[in-house]
Amino acid sequence: MSGSVAYTREDFLRLDAEDQLAAYRDRFDLPANTIYLDGNSLGAMPAHVPERFERILKKEWAHGLIRSWNDADWYPAPQRAGAKIAKLIDAKNNEVIVADSTSINLFKVLVAALRINKDRKVILGERGNFPTDVYIASGVAELTGSEVRCVDPEEVLDALNEDVAVLSLTHVNYKSGRRYDMAKITKRAHEVGALVVWDLCHSVGAMPVELNAAQVDFAVGCTYKYLNGGPGSPAFVFVAERHFANVDQPLTGWHGHAKPFDFDHDYRPHPTIDRMLVGTAPQLGILGLEASLEVFDNIDMNLVRAKSKALGDLFVALFDQHLQGLGVELRSPREGEERGSQISLSHEQAYAVMQAMIDRGIIGDFRAPDILRFGFAPLYIRYVDIWDCIVSLREILEQRIWDRPEFLARKSVT
Repeated sequence: MSGSVAYTREDFLRLDAEDQLAAYRDRFDLPANTIYLDGNSLGAMPAHVPERFERILKKEWAHGLIRSWNDADWYPAPQRAGAKIAKLIDAKNNEVIVADSTSINLFKVLVAALRINKDRKVILGERGNFPTDVYIASGVAELTGSEVRCVDPEEVLDALNEDVAVLSLTHVNYKSGRRYDMAKITKRAHEVGALVVWDLCHSVGAMPVELNAAQVDFAVGCTYKYLNGGPGSPAFVFVAERHFANVDQPLTGWHGHAKPFDFDHDYRPHPTIDRMLVGTAPQLGILGLEASLEVFDNIDMNLVRAKSKALGDLFVALFDQHLQGLGVELRSPREGEERGSQISLSHEQAYAVMQAMIDRGIIGDFRAPDILRFGFAPLYIRYVDIWDCIVSLREILEQRIWDRPEFLARKSVT
């Protein structure tokens, strides 16, 4: 479909009928009469997960008790879940492990990278990155006597020089949806001797990620967005196998020890990715995540990416067709190759507009100060959802439906 076409709802229904991923929607428990366009913030729940939790709670925990660490095979769950994620990001099974939060994992790998590149003292980042990435980098810099240097996204390549120890970027920007060229930037960083950390929070599960093809050093990411692991589900960390022997991560907890159940007084790091572990795993979260990841078994991520781009392209086309002159601006790249799996618009009353959308059962989200954000999780979003979203948004803007006290009042979580 071309952006110059005057679309109808029937066009989108026809695309749904032809969609090779349509059957995946049935794998999720989605509420009726709801269009969920916030999977880039919290993914929908796979329908089989409650059954898995029931077994965990009523049989494995309640009756198996502590025996379930062995009898129910709880203990290696971080490695098993990591191996499932590895298949989605072009990593070896032994290069990814599920542990802690994205922030904690970012702290670990930034310190580890600085210790490897010990003669350099600059962490290069981007302006406009998700705040926690900058906060963590600043904390690492303070602890290590290093400097955080942030530049605009278009200045990253030029800012890479022999002073930079580690480049820390987010693959897809949380606010604009802009996507970096991972291979190009990683190659340039390595040319000047810098190591690279990629934050994959807004890309993993929505598109192929090619860590080893790009020779990436480290990566981190959350699992509650496109991976559908549930609120607060544990994060993951990737370390290229070539770095295992030199990774000296700072949080030396007992599960990162070479032999944790020997209970040695002196710390010896595990020779594998397990050295990135710290304490006892958040076991319920990891077991639930492991079940959630089953929806990706044997999936072709190229199909997922193709649908993601198509959904975004159609959203942009409908924006041009229906929303001109209504006070909204496109804040994401127009070209599908340049963005992730979301579209962001701006409006001076974006918070209230989104609350009016949610009141109609169309759930996106707001990011300060003026961003309306719509995420496209290709496994359960239909093409017709895009049409219905734009039509409803036009009505809300034309009729100023957003201008009501209940929509203007800010809630705690925005």
